[in-house]
Amino acid sequence: MSVFGWIIVITALAGVGGTGLGGLIGAVLRRDSSKVVSLLLAFAGGVMMAVVCFDLIPGAFYPEGATEEMSLWLVVGGVLLGYGLIYLLNFLIDRSTNPEVHSHSHPRTADDLDELIHSDHYMVHKNRRSPRRNYELFIAGLVMACAIALHNMPEGMVIGASFAGDAGNLTGGAGLIIAVVIGLHNIPEGMAVSVPLISGGTSKWAAVGITALSGAPTIIGAVIGYSLGLLSPLWLSLSLSFAGGAMLYVVFGELLPEAFLIWKSKAPAAMTLVGTLVGLILVHV
Repeated sequence: MSVFGWIIVITALAGVGGTGLGGLIGAVLRRDSSKVVSLLLAFAGGVMMAVVCFDLIPGAFYPEGATEEMSLWLVVGGVLLGYGLIYLLNFLIDRSTNPEVHSHSHPRTADDLDELIHSDHYMVHKNRRSPRRNYELFIAGLVMACAIALHNMPEGMVIGASFAGDAGNLTGGAGLIIAVVIGLHNIPEGMAVSVPLISGGTSKWAAVGITALSGAPTIIGAVIGYSLGLLSPLWLSLSLSFAGGAMLYVVFGELLPEAFLIWKSKAPAAMTLVGTLVGLILVHV
């Protein structure tokens, strides 16, 4: 199989596999794993932060094929563009899904695993079903699935750009690390899609299938990111800086806040440090 084909396979595992696994976990509804999820999110955030700081952004200054260092402002602009796009998509997701999935009294922070994956709503509506409310929750699940699908495309671009920056290296470097971390990051997102669908009356296997499909745009994004990165050193620099900015939002806007809110202790901070050191080792091995 060609390098391009392997990148598609790896991205599919991160996107479709990650969200699908999250959907499966959401269908099973194991509600006793808050601490494990907190540590997993913190570890993933640390690894991703290390890859951004020690690989993606330095690579944006010295992309393969460049004869001189790229402009500081080009890299800064790419980082801001990536950060801003993911921020905007998350803002739109919250604005579209909160009124549907959450009641008016629901807190705005996910400081519990049940709130993060909406299983608190599942338990309420499991015991108090009505055709109208089931329909509303089903629509909420579809809205969430579409929003996550839109959110996954730039994440795929990050994977593709990372592989382009490593000259298609499939066994090491930022590309594979980013794919694995995004796959982990997609698990709670998949859980957040499947639970409202199940609450609305969708069968568990159908909900898992819809959730997995919401990860498919990751593949499209990877194709775009990898193709842009191969055009020229300028485009590779812009792609890598965009990827770095996008991942910085994922780290500081999603992974770490959720990790610290779910388990209010020193353990997530320690796990973030472990993840950062692991990421540093992986980048330089």
